[in-house]
Amino acid sequence: MCCSRLLFFFCFILLYPVTLTFAQKDPYVCSTSGNYSSNSTYRANLNSLLASMSSNTEIDYGFYKFSAGEFPNKVNAIALCRGDISTEECRSCVNASSHDLLQYCPNQKEAIIWYSTCMVRYSNKLIFGVMEDNPLLAYYNVQNVSDVEGFNQVLRPLLDRLRNHAASGNSTRKFAAASAAAPDFQTIFALLMCTPDLDELECNSCLRRAIEYIPQCCDGKQGGRYIAPSCDLRYEIYTFYDPAAEEALPPPPSPLSSPPPSLPSVPPFPPTEGKERNSSQSAVIITVPTVASVLLISCIYIFYLRVSRQREKDEMDETSSTESLQFDFSTIKVATEDFSIANKLGEGGFGAVYKGRLPNGQEIAVKMLSRESGQGTQEFNNEVLLVAMLQHRNLVKLLGFCLEGNEKLLVYEFVPNASLDRFIFGMVALLVKYQILFIIISFQLKCLVFRIYLLNKIACLHEYVDRIKRVQLNWDRRYKIIEGIARGLLYLHEDSRHHIIHRDLKASNILLDEDMNPKISDFGTARLLDQTQGNTKKIIGTYGYMAPEYAMRGYFSVKSDVFSFGVLVLEIICGQKNSSFTEGENVEGLLSYAWKNWREGTTSNLIDRTLRAGPTTQIMRCIHVGLLCVQENVVKRPTMASVVLMLSSYSITLSVPTKPPFLMYSTIGPNLSSQSQNRLEVIKSNPCRSSSVDASINEASITELYPR
Repeated sequence: MCCSRLLFFFCFILLYPVTLTFAQKDPYVCSTSGNYSSNSTYRANLNSLLASMSSNTEIDYGFYKFSAGEFPNKVNAIALCRGDISTEECRSCVNASSHDLLQYCPNQKEAIIWYSTCMVRYSNKLIFGVMEDNPLLAYYNVQNVSDVEGFNQVLRPLLDRLRNHAASGNSTRKFAAASAAAPDFQTIFALLMCTPDLDELECNSCLRRAIEYIPQCCDGKQGGRYIAPSCDLRYEIYTFYDPAAEEALPPPPSPLSSPPPSLPSVPPFPPTEGKERNSSQSAVIITVPTVASVLLISCIYIFYLRVSRQREKDEMDETSSTESLQFDFSTIKVATEDFSIANKLGEGGFGAVYKGRLPNGQEIAVKMLSRESGQGTQEFNNEVLLVAMLQHRNLVKLLGFCLEGNEKLLVYEFVPNASLDRFIFGMVALLVKYQILFIIISFQLKCLVFRIYLLNKIACLHEYVDRIKRVQLNWDRRYKIIEGIARGLLYLHEDSRHHIIHRDLKASNILLDEDMNPKISDFGTARLLDQTQGNTKKIIGTYGYMAPEYAMRGYFSVKSDVFSFGVLVLEIICGQKNSSFTEGENVEGLLSYAWKNWREGTTSNLIDRTLRAGPTTQIMRCIHVGLLCVQENVVKRPTMASVVLMLSSYSITLSVPTKPPFLMYSTIGPNLSSQSQNRLEVIKSNPCRSSSVDASINEASITELYPR
């Protein structure tokens, strides 16, 4: 046995350049591809990263994927917990395994350790979304099974079904566990999982390699564990996981040539002649399908009952969660001082927002939906349920709601630094407004000296605004905001309970907390879908941020949000609004100006002059990512998962962007009727193809929810 193990590990050393070392219980691997010193920046980044994973209280699904530092001292780390353990057990396991890994691999830049309930891995290379099945380590139960063939006939189909079930999981969980009856009154318990950053094909491939290695290594053993950096497989004839984690799997296909194994065997009939023999054969032929049909119907009925009970439980959970969020109207009225003007934070198409303070001292923001918003009680309740499901540091947190007669109120956490547009171009817009007023006043004055005085004051005001912007929103903060918005959208698109498309991502819907962390707000136009795309006849949102396929044809998808994100990135970098962008004689807007400078190699012209002293390489990369997001071809736009990876890793080579859509936005003249003033015309650069759609002329979101 010792010789076979040595031979096995020797083969893997040849296949993979690592040093294999094993603790008394838990295996680990220290790579020999690179080392660091104990007092280096890499070690400091590694310590910080491992500590942040084990202490993270926001992630409750057992998968951690973080980076720290910058190249060449950047550290990427992954931690994955078994899907049947609690959040507290997971954090404890990650903390213990991280500590042990630093002890076992004190100066290696790449290492991995497997505990029985979790895995921790770090590297100076890119490991996110990359399937790695080497080294593949195998451990097995020393006890043998008595009926090897019968055992394998149950084990292999069970593992295949679990493999497909685990691979089809989402971006937070690729885990499956189940049991099956085996010969000699035994039961096989099996558990398979992958790191959720893999796609279905990669997870399937990793687990398939582990399954295919079983006959070569440990055939006929009562249990085994096969582990690789990207996947984990284990089976035993005893329970080693929480039985509550088992999920219903489709039954294995039964061979048509033989009856199901659960049926009693039919004793052979003695050979007879004529009708007696035929009647005996007919009895067997009729009995077997009948029993099989009864069993199948029973299984379907049991499955139906289980699904029905789960659905009832989910509905009860939703009802109870809604009730727990409801505020009394009198409480909100007292908190906002009877919705006083002094507490009014702003107003848009949805209604007014007021600042308030609850009896416990917590500050809140109360959104009072106007009666003209077109939202009924049922839609309002659905919006509450939608936003209540969202829990992410880059999303505004819903604290509750209130229904009182015709009044509909949403209660959010208070975000002190208002919205992003106030910082990047809100003050400039205000300056332009007063600049025009000053010029009009000055030309009406006959005193030339006073005219010059006013114009000098305008120039001083320009410098004052720039100075405020430079102090409050330098490049580090802007980059932090871009990353935060990207992570918030990734959560909406892939990591939340359902696929959610925001449909109205813009600067005024990005709120900033006291540390200038961005929080996406206003989900009144969000769509909750089984799929990731859809179509609508009513266009809702804000022009300047709308993807062309949505603005002109009503088609929306997660790529619509990606387009809006790209516009937002370019606005943050240049400090000007897309819909009112001006640069010399340019009248085509920010996207056409960005594309023109990209083609001519003068991309630096896009950078806000207050950021010229910032890290040019990082700014240029963000412009590149922004142009990739606003490509006219929907297919070529990256997903938010790819965008987050592009922003966090400089080892990813960015593709060359194609041209964005050149959209012209023009408001309707004042002589038209009030009904036609709510129409904007969207004209593509190709004069042969144009269309118009109905939308709100103001930039406030219209609250209209389409829940699943």
